[in-house]
Amino acid sequence: MAALPDYPGEPLIDLRELTAEDLKPLLEEEVLEWRASLDWDFRPSADLVRRFVQVHALNGLALAIAGRIAGYSYFVSEEGKGLVGDFYVTRAARTAAHENRLLEAVLDSMWRTPGMRRIEAQLMMIGSPLDRAAPYLRWFQAYPRKFLEASLAGVHSLPARDPEGAAFSSWTESWQEEAARLIAHAYRGHVDSLINDQYRSAAGARRFLTNIVQYPGCGSFFAPASFIAWDRAERKLCGISLASLVAEDAGHITQICVAPSHHGRKIGYELLRRSLVSMAAHGCRSVSLTVTSANEPALRLYEGAGFRTRRDFAAYVWEIA
Repeated sequence: MAALPDYPGEPLIDLRELTAEDLKPLLEEEVLEWRASLDWDFRPSADLVRRFVQVHALNGLALAIAGRIAGYSYFVSEEGKGLVGDFYVTRAARTAAHENRLLEAVLDSMWRTPGMRRIEAQLMMIGSPLDRAAPYLRWFQAYPRKFLEASLAGVHSLPARDPEGAAFSSWTESWQEEAARLIAHAYRGHVDSLINDQYRSAAGARRFLTNIVQYPGCGSFFAPASFIAWDRAERKLCGISLASLVAEDAGHITQICVAPSHHGRKIGYELLRRSLVSMAAHGCRSVSLTVTSANEPALRLYEGAGFRTRRDFAAYVWEIA
């Protein structure tokens, strides 16, 4: 990579002024860190960043130190809401001061967007995520979350359940519209709807499902390990478990939810078990998922299935009341 001009201080550069070559060393390091820290193959996401940067179509900023790119963050915005898509500062430059400078500048850029009222971020590679000072504190809320991981070596020892009145089948796209309505219903008043406002409506949940299926942010969607549960008597969807592959030997549960009227019937457990068994059959040695720390019933379910905490992080929300 050709050195950037040696600006005084620590300049911030619009990503649209850079090329993919400028970001190459930083993205290569980020790929290695995701794999080492979370067993996650970040290469598809990094490739997507490179493609958008190369055509000068990615909104965001890079932090330059001594003429080299030491950090970057990109964001997307739509209909008054912004989302920080990624945030990474190299290990050599990872200080609270450098991270805060980049984060505050990204937020400043987003707040300048007309009509912006809400910004969401889940920054897996930021330092001290649970106890850091945040800009725009009067609008800020942090929600502690956990990245859980389980070995699939003993998954076949998990006993199968046969919840009364429920039937299970493989996921198909024909379920997507009904699944969006289920998600909006299941998360009504739930802490996760405070973190991700797409959970608050069927239209938002539909966009959420589209992102899971079509884009690599949560891995490559893996239909063979994705299942639905439906109520035999009512003939309607009552639960879903969606899965992705985040590496050749690692899976990820991207979504699992059950209709409130069907809680306590072991439907969530059986959906999860089927997804784990299917990923093990595919050759995965481990599986991960994320959960909000305040969601104690979900934590009990996952820990009972063998999941353990790999990393604590936080969901950040800035919202103008």
